Amino acid sequence: MPFLTSIKLKKMGFASIGQNVLISDKASIHNAGKVFIGNDVRIDDFCVVSAGDGGVYIGNNIHIAVFSSLIGAGKIQLSDFCNISSRVSIYSSNDDYSGEYMTNPTVPDAYKNVTVADVYIGRHVIVGSGAVILPGVTIAEGAAIGALSLVNQDCGEFKIYSGIPIRLIKERKKNILNLEHDYRTTN
Repeated sequence: MPFLTSIKLKKMGFASIGQNVLISDKASIHNAGKVFIGNDVRIDDFCVVSAGDGGVYIGNNIHIAVFSSLIGAGKIQLSDFCNISSRVSIYSSNDDYSGEYMTNPTVPDAYKNVTVADVYIGRHVIVGSGAVILPGVTIAEGAAIGALSLVNQDCGEFKIYSGIPIRLIKERKKNILNLEHDYRTTN
């Protein structure tokens, strides 16, 4: 896949951008002035990063795979060593589905009841393909989210979750912390 050149990346006007950042020329970045990107980041084809007032913060050593989206008015933070698999959707704002209010961005705010809440994804989190993460969720360090899961609640450290809605499956091993130490001492 072709990636944007460093010259094109600088012209996009990111709030900050690190080294070794690979963004597909088929990805869409909206409101780049509120997007902060660390080092060693890859964003693949057909991803959408749409920063609202809260901004999008992408740490170091992060991969966001094809067709994923990070969207919403609240803050979205991806901490170091996250892996966002293909077709993952992360929302920091969401319409009210009850029928009491109207929905979608073409309707004035006075007729809507939008939930806006920050999303925090900790270090070494892996999110499986097709998962949906709703506003206000914290996924703690080392957690793993299974494919096609609905994340509507906080997730604890080094635990594996899956399902619609998610449920705790089992503990996750912590060897990745040793591997991170080795990686940092050799790089």
